Amino acid sequence: MSADITIKITDREGVTHEVLAPTDMNLNVMEVVRMYELAPEGTIGICGGMAMCASCQCYVLNSVEIPEKGDDEEAMLSEAFNVKPNSRLGCQIHITEDIEGLEIELAPEA
Repeated sequence: MSADITIKITDREGVTHEVLAPTDMNLNVMEVVRMYELAPEGTIGICGGMAMCASCQCYVLNSVEIPEKGDDEEAMLSEAFNVKPNSRLGCQIHITEDIEGLEIELAPEA
C-alpha cells in the first residue's frame, strides 16, 4: 500500500507550500508543482518532463537523499540560467517514499 508523502515547495514569489504527493502514481516534482498550480501555466514543465528545457529547475534546500543527476539532467543544467550547486530539474526527481520531507525552492523563470 503506497502512501502520500509531504514535501515543501517554495514558489517563485517566496511562499512555501506544504503539499501531499502520492507515491503510487509515478509522478515527479514538476508534475506535483503543476498539480497544485504553484507556478503559472506555461512556465514550468514546458518540455513535458524530458529534461530538455530547465523550466522546472529547483533548488534542494535540505539533506533528503535523492537520486544522483543523470547525464541528460547534467547537460541541461550546464546550459540553464540561475544554476546553483543544489540545482536539480524537478522532472527528474520522482515521488517515492524515500524523499519524504523534501524541501525545494523553484528557480526564477529564465
